Amino acid sequence: MPLVKTKSILAHATENKYGVIAANTFNFETVKWAVKAAEQERMPIIVQFYPGFNSFISQKFIADMAITLAQGASVPVAVHLDHSTNYDVAASGIKDGFPSIMVDGSALPYEQNVALTAAVVRAAHIFDVDVEAELGHVGSGSNIDDITNSSHFTDTNQARNFVWETGCDALAVAVGNAHGAYVQTPKLDFARIKAIRKAVEVPLVLHGSSDIPDEQIQEAVNLGISKFNLATEYFRAYYNALDAIMARTKRKDAYSLVNSLEEPMVEFMRGKIRLLNPNKFSL
Repeated sequence: MPLVKTKSILAHATENKYGVIAANTFNFETVKWAVKAAEQERMPIIVQFYPGFNSFISQKFIADMAITLAQGASVPVAVHLDHSTNYDVAASGIKDGFPSIMVDGSALPYEQNVALTAAVVRAAHIFDVDVEAELGHVGSGSNIDDITNSSHFTDTNQARNFVWETGCDALAVAVGNAHGAYVQTPKLDFARIKAIRKAVEVPLVLHGSSDIPDEQIQEAVNLGISKFNLATEYFRAYYNALDAIMARTKRKDAYSLVNSLEEPMVEFMRGKIRLLNPNKFSL
């Protein structure tokens, strides 16, 4: 199946009430495992890359690898650049071949966020690149104020105006979620999710999906969240699987070690895909 547009996958997910994992990746294996899990579950997936990892591996390398694997996949796979915090980073994603990018102006005042996002959308759409934006403060899970203070959350009326003013293709929202590990169990604002879903037409995105209780995740799916970013739990699963294998094996070669990670990592991701499919949709 050819590479599929992010907005096409998310529109289909929204219509059919399932969520799509957007797996953060940092090497060939993390891309491969995500795609293989999606194929085994017969569900779409999004492979994405955080620009802050550029010092470890070039985003161009990840884009090329992910697109190649997507083009050979048996299920829809989209490729996305996560969290571009300014115009230049977003433009670099377009140049490096990402079919979808995120511009995150959420730390800026509303008017500046609109201006930045609209500028990126204008440039990206020339090249048929999808744009995800963010409104509200999706902060750090280690800061309790970020996940409990509703003044940081996405305002429904602003969301309606923001989407209209910017022309973005998807909107990441703040509804009690945050990045990284949570200092306490988060409690998503379901009433706000429902209101935002009613107010805007574009797909909605939940950053910081790791460690949110399963029942909350499934309720978010049913209320209309379509894209669920997954990094902390995916990377933790990698570490835990590696630690377990090293504890029980006497083999010392790196190839065997990395190769043996595939089964537990694919199974982990398959479980996450099933979690986001409470209504049992299948391609």
